[in-house]
Amino acid sequence: MAATMCKMLIPALLGAVVLWTAPANARERLTPEQELAKLIKDRVPGKPVDCIQLTEIRSTTIIDKTAIVYDAGNVLYVNRPAFPESLGSDDVLLTKTWSNQLCRLDMVQLLDRSMNGFMRGMVGLNEFVPYARPPKPAPAPAAPPAQ
Repeated sequence: MAATMCKMLIPALLGAVVLWTAPANARERLTPEQELAKLIKDRVPGKPVDCIQLTEIRSTTIIDKTAIVYDAGNVLYVNRPAFPESLGSDDVLLTKTWSNQLCRLDMVQLLDRSMNGFMRGMVGLNEFVPYARPPKPAPAPAAPPAQ
């Protein structure tokens, strides 16, 4: 009797698990370009720069096969390597520099987070495009006092 109960209970539990996880799987996946646009949001691109200060970088985000985004707080620097095909969102960046700057033509190693840091490849960096929030409009001047 207990064996029959288990045979009936297991499919019911599995069905409940499938229904419970369905909404998470049903979410629409963004393309890499859409993911980058969502990250940048309402920011405005500035003039590309050759180097960024590493001391200003808070975090990095890898957009699959597209770009590396360096977060400097008020500014996001987007770097689109020449051959971004090896970029994976689950990679860890290993950057070796000889100064406190990261520059165009520097090489960044890609380590696979899921394989105990196994080196997956390298990418050469291009120019960094800064994306900043637009300045807030100045408040309207006060009306002259009534006479």
